[in-house]
Amino acid sequence: MPETTPFIFCSCQYGAQTALKKEFATTWPQFKLSFSRPGFVTFKVPEEFPAKSLPTLDLKSTFTRSSGISLGSVKTSGQSERIQLTKQIVENAELENIAHLHLWRRDRSVPGERGFEPGRDSETDLLAEEIAAVLNLGKLQINRITQADQRVLDIVIIDEDHWWVGWHQATKTATRWPGGVFSIQLPDHIVSRAYRKMEEAIRWSRLPMKPGDTVAEIGSSPGGACQALLKRDLKVIGIDPAKMHEALMKNPNFTHVRKKASEMKRSDFSSVKWLMSDSNVAPNYTLDGVEDIVNNKRTNIRGMLLTLKMIKWELAAELPSYLDRIRGWGYQYVRARQLAFNRQEICVAVQRSRSKRR
Repeated sequence: MPETTPFIFCSCQYGAQTALKKEFATTWPQFKLSFSRPGFVTFKVPEEFPAKSLPTLDLKSTFTRSSGISLGSVKTSGQSERIQLTKQIVENAELENIAHLHLWRRDRSVPGERGFEPGRDSETDLLAEEIAAVLNLGKLQINRITQADQRVLDIVIIDEDHWWVGWHQATKTATRWPGGVFSIQLPDHIVSRAYRKMEEAIRWSRLPMKPGDTVAEIGSSPGGACQALLKRDLKVIGIDPAKMHEALMKNPNFTHVRKKASEMKRSDFSSVKWLMSDSNVAPNYTLDGVEDIVNNKRTNIRGMLLTLKMIKWELAAELPSYLDRIRGWGYQYVRARQLAFNRQEICVAVQRSRSKRR
């Protein structure tokens, strides 16, 4: 049924919807919770809120993977009927200048569990083609990365018989990806799923790393993230007492330091420009170790990608204090996002200066 009052939709990781709701209660208390399922939430926007700002509104949300203006939902057992009802919703909305159709499924599990990974697939691409053929919106790009400021029709498969329809205007990097998920082209073999996490983190953060730069990763075993860094011709130092995959050990640009970071001399980091950290400890332990490195006069770390583990979801409430702590180290540009390929964790992108993004 079509919406008669303004609503916004937000997709997120399966299980992160509670953290997202609490985040909205603090940042957008005027938005009232409406429909909710694991991985998908909608909010009613007050009538006095300036509607013209909604297409490009920055929700400043760490847990929102993708969002947009809700047009309504359809729920019926027949697919052809769902398509026709979707067409009615779109026609009633009188949308203009729609260039793309993004269609994806609500996450059915936590990434990495039982083989599940988020993002587009051949079935959703084919369904999107079928829907686009009956819409009166002209030639639509299907599940492609958009250009900046292009308008996108969004269809979210909540359940097999239940679709949600909306639209958004692509602004920031991740809003240009279908469902907020970057479609990663995997090599023939990845050492671990940390490859996916690092690849997405690099694409989202757009850190201006250049071939030949030295990158250190704390908590690197078995080496999936290092594998993603090495393919960019970076010089990579993997720091972990555990073994690294043999494929990395054969790469001349890779050095394994089989120690804890706390056991290394700070002068060992003197050539490091970029620091990555992904250790299975609580956030303050991660930040304690990183702080000791970046505040040393022998180091000059330009930027970082830090994974903060939400050992329990209640730690999400402490995220603003974690980010303030990082800014206190002299880094001006600090952003946080729960990446699509993260699990119960947050990626924080850090740079000395915003002007140096790639």
